[in-house]
Amino acid sequence: MVGVPLWWRTTETYRAWLPVSQIQELSKLQLQLSADVEVVFSRGTVTPEQQKKLPLTQTQDEEHRVDEDTALSYRYETRYRTATVMEEDALNQPTAAGEMLFASLSNQLSRCKHSVISVRPQVITSLILSCSSSAEADLSLHTLSESPCGSLVVYVIPESSTLLPQDVDVYIGRRRTAFLRIGAKMRVGRTLEQLLAHMEPRVKQVLQVMSFSHTDITAALSDRVRLSPGNKESIADSMRAFKSSPGYEITFSLLNPDPKSHRLHWDIEGAAQTYIQPLLTKLAPVANFSMDSQTLYYAVLGVSPRFDSSRSTYTLNADSLAHVINPVEARLGSNAASSNPVLNFLLYVPDAHHSPLYIHDRKKQEVPSNAFHSPRWGGIMVYNVNDFYGPEAVFPVDINIDMAKVMGVFLAQLRLLLGVQSSSAPPGFLVAPCGTAGLADWELDRLMWSRSVENVATATTTITSLAQLLDQIGNIVINDNIAEQVSSAVTSLQLAVAELESGNLGFALQYSKEAILASERAFFDPSLLHLLYFPDDQKFAIYIPLFLPMCVPILLSLLKIISDARQKRRDKQAKKD
Repeated sequence: MVGVPLWWRTTETYRAWLPVSQIQELSKLQLQLSADVEVVFSRGTVTPEQQKKLPLTQTQDEEHRVDEDTALSYRYETRYRTATVMEEDALNQPTAAGEMLFASLSNQLSRCKHSVISVRPQVITSLILSCSSSAEADLSLHTLSESPCGSLVVYVIPESSTLLPQDVDVYIGRRRTAFLRIGAKMRVGRTLEQLLAHMEPRVKQVLQVMSFSHTDITAALSDRVRLSPGNKESIADSMRAFKSSPGYEITFSLLNPDPKSHRLHWDIEGAAQTYIQPLLTKLAPVANFSMDSQTLYYAVLGVSPRFDSSRSTYTLNADSLAHVINPVEARLGSNAASSNPVLNFLLYVPDAHHSPLYIHDRKKQEVPSNAFHSPRWGGIMVYNVNDFYGPEAVFPVDINIDMAKVMGVFLAQLRLLLGVQSSSAPPGFLVAPCGTAGLADWELDRLMWSRSVENVATATTTITSLAQLLDQIGNIVINDNIAEQVSSAVTSLQLAVAELESGNLGFALQYSKEAILASERAFFDPSLLHLLYFPDDQKFAIYIPLFLPMCVPILLSLLKIISDARQKRRDKQAKKD
């Protein structure tokens, strides 16, 4: 009799405690995103009567049901106040120094592909001077006070201000600051409440551009919910960018298919430090990045370009671009020691017999950048050097590659692949170039909002799937380290959701990263795969041949004992009678 409980105890499956109830609560995901907005009225934008009611705080809530298990709510807490003396000075400073600043911005415009100018061509001349003053005011206001991550400040300026050109109502700078122009008719004869109600649609448009939008947040939930087929733009954007990861590896490759024709020189280390590293430094809160480079000789494209006799050039059509990557990818190699996604950027220099080579889009037009990118893989740029082949050229020709031109293309592709994309600006908006960092502060905030929500959605899906698997298969061993990882993921998820609700974007992103790391470590733990489970039929097949011969004499002895006991009772009963 002692052997049965001993056998039962020694053969039972060890299963550590898991916070199942908390996991079930997380499966019904209800996210609330809170953003702080400060609207600052400069001199001449409010009447004395309206100014008496400032400062004022208003809160607006929006709720969206994504599916039966996922709900989103947005809270915008807007604080209205008047500008301080130092802010007034920054908004009214002279523009001489700003003209020099805009000259620098113009040089950076070609490197930052997201600039949007939604105005008529005839006002471009005034844009140059006005943008310089706006950029200078943006920098001065940033020096006075830096807005926290996830928040933004909208400065309301009068119609007579020279900060904005004609036909431009809103200027969005590099930081978390925007300028909004209102006319004199909007404030005269109105109460403060009427003025704020009239401004609300424009302020909301600024929020849609500089902060999160429902379209972006819904796209970030693609791992958890199925996107609507009608939202083609969100589906395309979510499929283009890499999934959120703790780290990424960036590889720059120079493809030289004909070393006998040209000897290529590229300062990839200096160019990466100048053009790419500032962007990666700014993206440090999102993920870790590493960069390397290589040169591949005799590496050819997998498609033969077509010769255009009318222009004496070679072309690659859009339909053939999909067949270019696979043959080249086999030569790139991979880092088996790292599980981080790899972003490949290839610079292809055609050989002398297929030069110049141009990429055509689906409309049979030349692509200005002569480059293309592949979603969640990388980009390829074709760099023509046929101008270096003179009649007296001595082969191989030494060629120094223009790295500014190349890195401008790679930087734009890198932004797209990492999910850095600004919402299209409405008419009357002027968006400043992103600057030497390759990324505006508000663009970083948009990416952090999306990544935080994506991490939370992925971690909840992972941890819920693991809990369901462990519940369905009761014989899987749950070690203590797995239970610790699950508990850590659940705690980090709860903290991330709470920080999103509080508007603390930096902490929310950090906790969401910890949650996704802990959930994936628990889900892919090797102990869950080693001797995964023993079905009941296998248990019977193993133990019956061992215990059946031992159990037969034991059972017979038990039956004999029971029979003897019954016989004794009958004998006693017979004697009494």
